[in-house]
Amino acid sequence: MSALAIVYISHKFFRLSYHPSSNECVITPNLERYVAFVRFPSKQEQIRIKRIQVLHWLMAIIFIAAWIIGFYSGNFLSYEADGSFKGDVIKLHKNIATTLIFLIVIRIFWRYTHPVPKLPDTMSPLMQKLAHLGHLALYFMLLALPITGCLFSWSAGHPAPVLYLFEIPRMVQANPELLAIVKPLHIYLSWAAGLLLIGHVLAALKHHFIDRDHVLKSMISSDK
Repeated sequence: MSALAIVYISHKFFRLSYHPSSNECVITPNLERYVAFVRFPSKQEQIRIKRIQVLHWLMAIIFIAAWIIGFYSGNFLSYEADGSFKGDVIKLHKNIATTLIFLIVIRIFWRYTHPVPKLPDTMSPLMQKLAHLGHLALYFMLLALPITGCLFSWSAGHPAPVLYLFEIPRMVQANPELLAIVKPLHIYLSWAAGLLLIGHVLAALKHHFIDRDHVLKSMISSDK
């Protein structure tokens, strides 16, 4: 079986040519086929790429929506002036944001069971390391924010609902002392996560418009 695979690969990616003048056979790379193979992923690879793209953009949309709703309810609404409307907006924020717990677990599992896309060679080792740390920081924030949000809700005596379908089982009961800790922690983390997201977007735009590499395109198109 391995011999057949070697023959197939040799035939697909190399040319065998005979030169009568020197009575020699010369093997040369078939560059056209090699470039086509590198640039156009297999059907299975395209499906894998599409799945991670959908997960990436789904998480991005949910995070941005939850962040905007949380910012709006926390800074522009009050129970005294807006009554039950603020409560409804906060419930919407919770129902959206709690889904990130499940999605980030899937994302982390995917990250460690699939090969990580190679960063462009144009990036220096320092920039590659910073990009890696930035991704880890985003993963941390996407996990820490909904967890502290649940603790915030529980310690205030409220549930942590998910998409208006079910509630995450309470880990703690109403606790004013815990509330005094997790409420500001959740707010500070949300600001830090917002700044990280802005940095992530700016870095992607830099890759596309200044470096002109494939980083942004890889999260939009299945072509390499």
